[in-house]
Amino acid sequence: MLSKLSLRNAKRQASDYLVYFVTVVMAAGLLYSFNGLVFSREVRELSEKMDTLPMIIVLASIVVVCVFGWLVSYAIGFMLSRRSRELGTYILIGLTNRQVARLFFLENLLVGGAALALGLVLGGLLYQILRALLFSMFGLPYHFVLALSLPAAGLTLFYFAVIYLHALRKSRKRIRKMKIYDLIYFEKQNEGIVIQKGRNRRWMFTVSLVLGVAGTVLLLSRELMAGIIGAGCLIAALFSFFLSFASGVPAYFDNHPAHKYQGQNLLIFRTLAAKLSTMGIVMAIISMIFTATILTEGSGLVMNGIFRGRSAENACFDLYVGIKGENQNPSPYLHYIAEHIPVEQSVLYQVYLTDRPAVRDYIESRTAYYYYNYDQDPILRWSDYAALRSIAGYSSAEPEPSRYLIHCMTYLEEPLRNYDQPIALGNITLSPGSVYTEHLSQSFGVANGRGYILVVPDEAVDGLAVHHSAYAAKTVQPVPAAQYDALADIAVAEYNMQENPVNYAFVSTKANEDTQVAVQTALLVFPLFYLAFALTMTAATILTIQQLSETDRYRQQFVLLRKLGMAQREMARALGCQFAIYYAMPAVPPVLIGAPFILHLAHAPEPGVMVGMSSPGVIVVISLGIFFLIYAIYILLAYTSLKWNVLPQ
Repeated sequence: MLSKLSLRNAKRQASDYLVYFVTVVMAAGLLYSFNGLVFSREVRELSEKMDTLPMIIVLASIVVVCVFGWLVSYAIGFMLSRRSRELGTYILIGLTNRQVARLFFLENLLVGGAALALGLVLGGLLYQILRALLFSMFGLPYHFVLALSLPAAGLTLFYFAVIYLHALRKSRKRIRKMKIYDLIYFEKQNEGIVIQKGRNRRWMFTVSLVLGVAGTVLLLSRELMAGIIGAGCLIAALFSFFLSFASGVPAYFDNHPAHKYQGQNLLIFRTLAAKLSTMGIVMAIISMIFTATILTEGSGLVMNGIFRGRSAENACFDLYVGIKGENQNPSPYLHYIAEHIPVEQSVLYQVYLTDRPAVRDYIESRTAYYYYNYDQDPILRWSDYAALRSIAGYSSAEPEPSRYLIHCMTYLEEPLRNYDQPIALGNITLSPGSVYTEHLSQSFGVANGRGYILVVPDEAVDGLAVHHSAYAAKTVQPVPAAQYDALADIAVAEYNMQENPVNYAFVSTKANEDTQVAVQTALLVFPLFYLAFALTMTAATILTIQQLSETDRYRQQFVLLRKLGMAQREMARALGCQFAIYYAMPAVPPVLIGAPFILHLAHAPEPGVMVGMSSPGVIVVISLGIFFLIYAIYILLAYTSLKWNVLPQ
């Protein structure tokens, strides 16, 4: 009999708490998909540096399991409180506490098992999406293969067993100890109003705002201890804000009765205050989770922007070798390239120096610039510059008689377009000309300048000092990792041969830069978004469970309002307004904290890296957009369900 009753209750639970059930299914799918990466041999073979991916994902999964474990534990405890009267009735009709505990245990185990089974199917599809993304980042062809990974499924089963057995053990122990009276009246036990006195509420509300501002400022500092103190201030601010706000709404309307009866304020805020007064601590925790979500997403996007921004500048040539020092001998590199790497077009050239850093001094007076590899302004011959543009695949630049061109990184374009000082090279004086900003390997010491370079007629470089030699090439096919390593080994050998090492070389290939971006994204960005999705789903689900649990009470309320003459449109508007405030409250503080933090973090890298789609403002918009997209799905599901079941038809 208990088995049949457990099965019936499990079906009803999955239906009544559909959002929770769907979230658990998605949690299982998310865990399985990332576990698939842990056990995938082909993923590890993408690069030798991917060997650390399994460990990183397992560490991230431990955090995700803790997050989902809290969700399941909270949901099971919440369902226990909502069904306590039903469970007490079972004891009244003759079942023992042990049997009721077993019944509750079995039905939740059935729900978890069903969610796990569906989640494995969903996880197989999610794994293929992750696999496709990885193959795309490494520039490899992708073929859809849907198969069950037994090790990944086993690890997911282990995670679920830990989550559910821990949560159900607590509820089973509680049910066994509770008396009939405790079960029947357990549903009416709420968090309660924590702060009773109005003066204390106002004082705590003010303190919460001060702590929030102070915590955000400290969090933006670049000192570890200040950041830790700031995080503590923000946690205290969130708890004090929600405890004082939820307790202060009734007091506010008692002191401002005119506002109470304006429009639908009485209905909206009375219902909302009743709800918030019983879940102030939960709201604070959810707001903390949302804050962590936005910060995690923003950090992932900032890291991705750093990886791609630095790589884009270095990867404009299929192959680049820069050699610095008095004995600038490119022969070992050229011999190896001639024997092993088919080249379509190449140029061997030198980067020169002026006699003073006039342009650099001008830049420093107008914008952030801290590239000090050059004591004077770097110079490039026109013919070499034209060859570099051709190798990089850019359109040709027109020479300008008696002028010098400037090629710079994008962040220097605006100040350099306003530069109007001529330069004198020997007997030749040149006026400033056009400014170009394509990527040209300008972010390291033996590159084409550091941030900028001046392009002059070939004859103007006679007598100038040489800073370094360089070689750039367009290869027939991407340079394999083995050949890149061989060139890097030549650089190390040449350096070690020096008695007093002062000369050095830098080797860069487009293929290696692309691989580095792919590896760094997989190792850091993927786990961050894995954690962010888990946090968002958990917090949004708890909010939705709380809201949908009031369906019966809302239905009775709106039926009564309909009988009293309230129009359908007004009831829908009141429900929508209440929904908007309920879901906005825990989301507003995270936005106010997260947006400036991400903006500050995105400005931390060196200039010229965070540009385009990785610019600070765009990253803030994308971070908030991803968060609110997932959040909006839960809001829409909850609102549609509640509107359909609550408003009289």
